[in-house]
Amino acid sequence: MNLQVNPHRLRSLNRRPIGPGAVLCWLTRDLRAEDNWALLYASQVAQERRVPLFVAYQPASGHLLPGLRHLVFLEDGLRELDADLRARGIPFALLGGSGAKPLIAYANYLGFGEVVTDFYPLRHVQQTQQEAARDLKARLTQVDAHNVVPAWTFDHLEFAARTIRPKLTRLMPTCLEPFPKLERHPFAPAHPAPPVSWDKLSEGLKVNGEVEPVTWAEPGAKAGLAVLNDFIKHRLVNYDHDRNDPVKDGTSGISPWLHFGFLSPQRAVMEAGSAKAPLVDKDAFIEELVVRRELSDNYCLHVPNYDHPSGWPAWAEKTLHEHAADRRPYVHKASVLERGETHDDLWNAAQHQLTRHGKMHGYLRMYWAKKILEWTKSPEDAHRLALWLNNKYSLDGSDPNGYVGVAWSVAGLHDRPWAKRPIFGMIRYMSRDGCEKKFDVSAYIQKIAAE
Repeated sequence: MNLQVNPHRLRSLNRRPIGPGAVLCWLTRDLRAEDNWALLYASQVAQERRVPLFVAYQPASGHLLPGLRHLVFLEDGLRELDADLRARGIPFALLGGSGAKPLIAYANYLGFGEVVTDFYPLRHVQQTQQEAARDLKARLTQVDAHNVVPAWTFDHLEFAARTIRPKLTRLMPTCLEPFPKLERHPFAPAHPAPPVSWDKLSEGLKVNGEVEPVTWAEPGAKAGLAVLNDFIKHRLVNYDHDRNDPVKDGTSGISPWLHFGFLSPQRAVMEAGSAKAPLVDKDAFIEELVVRRELSDNYCLHVPNYDHPSGWPAWAEKTLHEHAADRRPYVHKASVLERGETHDDLWNAAQHQLTRHGKMHGYLRMYWAKKILEWTKSPEDAHRLALWLNNKYSLDGSDPNGYVGVAWSVAGLHDRPWAKRPIFGMIRYMSRDGCEKKFDVSAYIQKIAAE
């Protein structure tokens, strides 16, 4: 087979022979029809063997959906995916239940000859895929359709951005092949596929109805590309200078679409690379989009307890425990933090941005998490609370970036020891005065109040 997909993106998860049946593309993370190496590989395999191609998604074994905000954003994007696939003659199925059993039953019942899945480093997906690899009758092939450089290229835990950056810089040009177009599939199933049972989307999920959907972000692949293009046209120039200023709002804003797989990170890299913008701004964008994001995937892949203090660096755990009994100037309850009613109006504004809009400026998210460490009874409480708030309210919550971002802020992950101080030990400190020097704090607070 003359592969359209870089073979380094592929790995076999079991040793089953390829059967004569149709091909199933089982998506867990990358929910788009275009710019999707997993779907492109499945399409090519099905065309070479002249068999139908199916696509399936199982919510309980894919994205974590703590609130109605996340469920609605996902469902609208999935409805677009369903329409895009059916226009190409590819049936889409939504599977209920949890774990691998529903997928295994679906695949074995329809007699698929090969199942192709994408890559997601979170442990619930890894466990489900491992179970499927064991019990499927068909071969299970995995394709990293999310990372620019496939995650398993790095077979060990990277220490920090400075260790993975030169490797990514060297390998990235070989991984930026142009995406082929996903053509209409020429081999139809023997029987028409039934309509999607959308009620299965929330089946078995505990979704918090209090976390209301947002109105500023339109879900789906088309909207994700529009947000990317708007960023490149209006904000990529000066990105290096403006990205850490919450008043200017110079960030790309694409993280919700990346998180739900509606937008390809590689597409974002390619579009930014061909744009007319200073190299310093492009490099700053690549640092965030590729280096930091793929470092997060590396951590979650190699540290299954990525959301627990047992995953902290040893030096950070030691220094935090040495200062765990230090007197806190304030100790706020979880309910006070959630409502944004602390003594710090800057922190409150950031929390209100999170709860109301499902987003928080990246620079402030670091300040926000570090203050939770300063205002809670223990580092463990701070880590748990920061993850809980971020995952509950942020559209891009429950993401490798979020798990790593909180661990960086609270427990020095991918960072180095700094000068000792109370509570923080040698964890990097951030202060209100430091924010005042970075941007107009009063203007930011007024901006959030006006929204």
